[in-house]
Order: sequence, then C-alpha cells, then structure tokens
Amino acid sequence: MSEHQSYSMKFNRGHFSDNDLLQIYEELVRPRIIEEKMLILLRQNKISKWFSGIGQEAVAVGAAMALQDDEFILPMHRNLGVFTARKVPFNRLFAQFQGKRSGFTKGRDRSFHFGAPDYHIVGMISHLGPQMALADGIALAHRLRGKEKATLVFSGDAASSEGDFHEALNVAAVWDLPVIFLVENNGYGLSTPNNEQFRFQHFTDKGPGYGMEAVQIDGNNILEVYSTLKKLAEDIRRNPRPVLVEALTFRMRGHEEASGTKYVPQELFEIWGKKDPVDNYEQFLLTEGILSEKEKEKIRLNIARDIDEGLQAVFAEPEPEASTEEEIMDMYAPYEQAVISPDIDKKENKRFVDAVSEALLQSMEKYPNLVLMGQDIAEYGGVFKVTEGFVARFGKERVRNTPLCESAIIGTALGLCINGYKAMVEMQFADFVTCGFNQIVNNLAKSHYRWGQNADVVVRMPTGAGVAAGPFHSQSNEAWFFHTPGLKIVYPSNPHDAKGLLNAALEDPNPVLYFEHKALYRSVSEEIPAAYYTEEIGKARLVQEGNDISIITYGMGVHWAKDYAAGHQLSIEILDLRSLLPWDKEAVAATVKKTGKVLVLHEDSLTGGVGGEIAAWIAEHCFQYLDGPVMREASLDTAIPFAPSLEQNYLPKERLAKKIEELAAF
Repeated sequence: MSEHQSYSMKFNRGHFSDNDLLQIYEELVRPRIIEEKMLILLRQNKISKWFSGIGQEAVAVGAAMALQDDEFILPMHRNLGVFTARKVPFNRLFAQFQGKRSGFTKGRDRSFHFGAPDYHIVGMISHLGPQMALADGIALAHRLRGKEKATLVFSGDAASSEGDFHEALNVAAVWDLPVIFLVENNGYGLSTPNNEQFRFQHFTDKGPGYGMEAVQIDGNNILEVYSTLKKLAEDIRRNPRPVLVEALTFRMRGHEEASGTKYVPQELFEIWGKKDPVDNYEQFLLTEGILSEKEKEKIRLNIARDIDEGLQAVFAEPEPEASTEEEIMDMYAPYEQAVISPDIDKKENKRFVDAVSEALLQSMEKYPNLVLMGQDIAEYGGVFKVTEGFVARFGKERVRNTPLCESAIIGTALGLCINGYKAMVEMQFADFVTCGFNQIVNNLAKSHYRWGQNADVVVRMPTGAGVAAGPFHSQSNEAWFFHTPGLKIVYPSNPHDAKGLLNAALEDPNPVLYFEHKALYRSVSEEIPAAYYTEEIGKARLVQEGNDISIITYGMGVHWAKDYAAGHQLSIEILDLRSLLPWDKEAVAATVKKTGKVLVLHEDSLTGGVGGEIAAWIAEHCFQYLDGPVMREASLDTAIPFAPSLEQNYLPKERLAKKIEELAAF
C-alpha cells in the first residue's frame, strides 16, 4: 500500500457497478474543476467573491445523487456539487456567479443565494439558519398530499448556534416531517473554531434531545455519503420522520477567499489534505482498475471544455441594464385583484372577531390547499377564539397547533408555498412577531424579487392597545414592516372590511400582514354580507365627507375621529386608509384638495410612524392645496404602560381635540 493509500478512507462499493462508480467520479470531480477555474477568475477580477467548497465536494454530490430528482434540496455556500449533480446548465450557473441577467436572480443576488425551481433547489440567504424551516414546510406539503418524498437541507456547524436551527429541528420532530438535516461539520465558522461555538463533541449528541435519530458519516467518503443518505431517504419516505446527519469534513480554503486560512493550524491542512475526497476516490478507482489514466484525463478535459463553453457564453453577455420600472414591479408576484361581490344579498350582524373568523372559514372552503398555523389555534381556537370549531370542520392537518417558535412557523409557511400551498400564520399577539422578523423581511418579502418565488403567506397580527395588556401585548408595530418592499399591509377598522380584506389577503399570492385590533374584536359590529366577498387591497374608504378638515387614519384611529366629529360642529372628512402598503395616494390627494387642512392620526408612536411618510408625501405633492401645516397626532414616544390611566395618557385620543382645534385655527 502506498503512502497516499495509507491515509485513504475505506471505500465500500457495495452494489455499485463499474459504470455507477465512474458516474459518481464524474459528478465528484466536476465541482472541483469548476472551483479551480473560479479561483483563477477571482484572481483575474472576473468574479467578485467566492465561497470555496474544495475538500467538501463529497457531501454535496453524495446528497444530490442520493435524492430523487424531484425532491427538494436546500444547499448553502459550499454545495456547488448540488447544482452540478442536478444538471443546472453551466451558462446559467456562471451567469449567476457573475451577476448577469441570465442568472437565476437577474443580477440581484450573489453566488448561491437563489432558488432553481426546475431543479428542486432552494438557495440560502446570508442569515444561514432560516432556510431550515423552509425545508419543514416543503416536507409538510408532501405529507399533506400523501406523497412519499424526502427533503434535505444543509447547515454548517456554526449555523447550528442560531435559534432557527433549534426551531426547525423541533418542528420537524413534533410533526414527523421527512427531512434530512445535513450538518457539514468542518470545524470552523468563519474563523471561530467549534469549541468556541458549542460545548458538545458531536452533532449526534443533539439528535436524541429532539427525539430524532442522529447519524455520523465520513463527509469525505463519497460512497459512504451517497449510500447512507440514499438509505435514509428511502426509509423516511415510507416512515416519515426527520433525521440529523453529521458529515465530518474540512474546507481547505477560507470561509471565502478574502478571509484566508491563517487562523487554522497548519497540521490540520496536512491531515485533511491526505483525506481529500476527490484524490482518494480517484486513487481508489485507479487502484481497482475501474478508471484508467486515459479515461481520467478524458473526463477532466470534457468537463473543462464544458466549463469554457459556459464561461464564453456568459462573458459575451452584457452587464444587466437597470430598469426602475422592472425593479419595482418584480418586488411582487404579478397579480391583478378582481374584487368579488357577494353572490347573495343576505346580511348578518357580525362583530369584528366574527368577521375575521368567517373570512378564514370561507377561504378554507374556497382553497383546499390553505393551511392555518399558530399557537393554540386548533382545539382551543386561539386565544381570541377566532378559529374555534375549525378543527372539527377541517381537521388538524390543516388547522395546526405549532410549537412556540414564530421564526420556524413563518419559514414553514414559505416552504409550504414553495411546494404549492397557501398558508396563514397567526401571531398570538402582534408583539411576538419580533421572533419571526427575519423570516418576514428577508425571506417572505424578498423571495420574488430575488428569484421569482412568490410567498403566498398571510400573517395575522392581533394588535393595539386599550385593553390594559402592557408593553408586550399592546404594541402597534405596523411601521416596522411599512419600510419593507415586497410586503403588503392591511389594517381594517370595521367588520365589513375585516372580512373583505382578509379574504383578499388570502387570495393574493404575495405576503400580506393583516393587522386586526384586539379592542375592536367584540366592541364593534355591523351588518355584513353572509357570502364570500373581497375588498380591494390598496384602496382607502371615505368614512364620512366634510369640508373643514381631513383626518387621514386607520384602525382604531377611525373610531376616535368619528367620536370627535359626532360631538363637534366642525365639518370633518374622515379617510380610512385600510391598506398601508400600498396606500391610496389618489384618495389622500383628493381629500387634501377638498379641505386644505389635514391631520394624520394613528395609534402607533409618533416618531417613525406611518403618518410621517404620509405627511411628507402630502407636503411634497399637494403643497399648493394646503391652507395650514400637515399635522400629526399619535401615541407617545414611550413603551406602552399597563395601568389603564397610564395607557390612556399614552394613546392619542385625549390629545386629539386640541390638535384638531389647533389645525382649524389656521
């Protein structure tokens, strides 16, 4: 045995034929040759950044070959072999790396941050952990359809420190989802060694804590990776459950090329260099007489030729030309809402909470692929009883209690959408959405802009103060999302709009945050159509006409404005925005032109609130129609206190009269 072979791993060819082994070799060597070319291009300044997977190719290639072509894989930085084994065309792959229009993101995102639906690949975002919950949603969709399919998602060892890792594994275990969580344990984050990331020795120690199997493999042994993952995938298709797989490996270059490798002890490179996955497998094939030197050179030359052809096509492609119209348009999936009128005239008196519940019920009937998820929403019916009785009608597969993990559930909702479902997620209180903020603003909001994947997800947000619930159950946080393109935001003030706008939100293929004020749930009621209907998202409603002052508001502000108008002689026009993103500029301009005096009113704190943007827009576009300054009234710039007297002082209602009188005096 040669010195090289003394360090080589043991290859168990098992049932593999010679042709199988040669095909595996070709798949294994292909990403290595691409990598070597990319490093040259990086030095030539022809690509801007590169995350090298040299030394880890066997994990990605083995995983891709182990799964069926129509099963989803969610890779990360160092998984080029997933894309090549799935036969993604080189010209499109290289165009993506170079930011060209023919890439998967039209030049809008980098390297492996993209999805390729035709190849059942869903790429990462830089935050690393959130993609794991998407795998849960994809797998859940398969289970709901009764399809025996596995899903595989990659994680690095360092990314396991993120809460998203824990949440995704926990959900998958609780729901018996057929997901392989494949952790590439290469010993380092960027430069931080694992002993500074966590205290356990191996990831196989973590599996039992989640109630799932955990398997460790030699990530540099292509046959072991392929065989083990293939066997696991076959098993979890028949017996759905998640499995945690730890692949021991090592990256031979920096986290990305600019970071270098000086922080890694040199002896590790010597040890792992002798365990190189390509060199060792190649030596095995040569030793066994399965591969000849001539065949080896032929395979490598053919791959190099294909790479050059792909690169030449991309080099010939011009840099993408920016189109502001297209950039804005692509933030959302194409959709023109057709407002639906009720098909019968019957009306019923409904409270706000009943209208929300009825919309959900009718939409569940209309869309068999709609899944509701949230804490305590099943048998308990949710803390506000919006989904009471839904389990008996639709079953627990579609009305799902969730573990207490907002990030994973929002990510699961996106995964459901990727795999053909609609999803509604109930935040028990809008305040708790902070725990899922990243999924909303970076995954739901940006997926269509980045790679054309819509997010058919509605997040219901019980919001607002006035019920003495304190600083963590009373916040008005719509402004946090108002700044995020790609989202839609609706905020009804009455039962009629609550039903019509929720139905519209569930129809829309784009992500919609639906705010519903808790204090309105059982305090307002009106006659509304019993049948299914929708209201137009993005269209304001004139609550009452007036000539002296316009109050532009939404949610509880509508009721404060109506209460004031009913008790005073001023002729007040009240415009209910109903939708905040997009908001109705035409309706705002019309009321400004009519009265010349405008007050923007909202419950959220004043600074940074939605009212600031509307006031600025009026000043910029309607200045010539104004007879006084654009004024705002809102809650104090403090947290929301608990005691009723303090809460009422926080809210703007008691200050509204003074502000209106001040504006009227101009």
